[in-house]
Amino acid sequence: MTATAESRQRRSRWAAGLAAQRERLPQVREMPVEGVLNRMVGMTLEAVGCEAAVGGRCLIHNHDGRRIEAEVVGFSGEKLYLMPTSHVRGLMPGARVVPTRAASEARVDENVLGRVLDGAGRPLDNLGPLECADHVPLLGEPLNPLQRRAIREPLDVGVRSINGLLSVGRGQRIGLFAGSGVGKSVLLGMMTRYTDADVTVVGLIGERGREVQEFVSNTLGPEGMRRAVVVATPADNPPLMRLHGAWLATAIAEYFRDRGMKVLLLLDSLTRFAQAQREIALAIGEPPATKGYPPSVFARLPQLAERAGNSDRGEGSITAFYTVLTEGDDQNDPIADAARAILDGHIVLSRQLAESGLYPAIDVEASISRAMHQISSREHLQLASRLRQLYSTYQQNRDLISVGAYRKGSDARIDAAVEYWPRIQEFLRQDMEEPVSLARSHQQLQELLSTG
Repeated sequence: MTATAESRQRRSRWAAGLAAQRERLPQVREMPVEGVLNRMVGMTLEAVGCEAAVGGRCLIHNHDGRRIEAEVVGFSGEKLYLMPTSHVRGLMPGARVVPTRAASEARVDENVLGRVLDGAGRPLDNLGPLECADHVPLLGEPLNPLQRRAIREPLDVGVRSINGLLSVGRGQRIGLFAGSGVGKSVLLGMMTRYTDADVTVVGLIGERGREVQEFVSNTLGPEGMRRAVVVATPADNPPLMRLHGAWLATAIAEYFRDRGMKVLLLLDSLTRFAQAQREIALAIGEPPATKGYPPSVFARLPQLAERAGNSDRGEGSITAFYTVLTEGDDQNDPIADAARAILDGHIVLSRQLAESGLYPAIDVEASISRAMHQISSREHLQLASRLRQLYSTYQQNRDLISVGAYRKGSDARIDAAVEYWPRIQEFLRQDMEEPVSLARSHQQLQELLSTG
């Protein structure tokens, strides 16, 4: 065989082999490319040799036979950064990492009502397995802003000071700003029991574990649980599960909203959600930007909150209350400041009012509902504005009045504020077992200001 013929034959064999490889290539790509666990720093796992997209799931096969699920949260070169969804005790280097095709979905239908779930949608209430026919994505699609129905209908939350002075509309998103020990949980419980809603979805994110049982047994009770779903991811859960808890609660609320129902979503708390994202971002090397919070935290907050609101294809709505923890009662905390910008109003609870025995301790001056002018009558707005003026005037001159330095008749505005103050306090004070309807709240506000 001549050199030319031999060279031609080699090229022919090479072309045939290349064609065979191309035919096999789609099949090879469909097979998961396994890797090994290379490193673990804090709660972040580093895998090499495998291929998976951000948000994808992997199973880590440990040497003792256990399988641990993890989610891809980032990559650098050929390294994948994984965050486990459960505890990783006993994990060793060299464990197999196998990408899966599992999607981030939530199982949901009418059977979730009355159940208590964890961040992965698994039952915590020992009431048997959860059998649901429908699946919805954990990260829902955002609504078209031009197709959202406007907020036009008031919502009765059963709390007189909110109904009268901070009226909430169906589809509105409100922040509940509070420090520790000022009655935040009690106020949430009142709204859970007394709000007019078809379905109530409660997300307990990153809070104390004992609060879950207390909320289910004492706050909701058997009657409230019949139309409620509780998603609980306490503080001892991995940060990824705390994120999933908030997403799952929102996905369940979206499911019922898209079926034309009026949903009340209570998420306690938005701050713990942000802190979970901060833990993940810092662990994979994202630099902090604002008081230790990386930029991804401030991107996650609107992605979560914008999923609530009125539907764009029906009569369904999600009215959402997000609690925001103000550390040291600092209203300029980065998360509190960001939440005020993306929500449709905020209710501030005051430690000073709580210490004086006024519950719910709502600071009328610092609170606002941005949708109130769209859902309230002109007369109601005028009455609420008048009470706010009296409240503010008294608070501004409180020290002079308390020490007796103010003389009656010096200022007509202060005279009116002093005269109305005892009745204003009674209007703002409400027993936790006493619901006050929207109509009754308006009537009592009118009666308060019509008598001098």
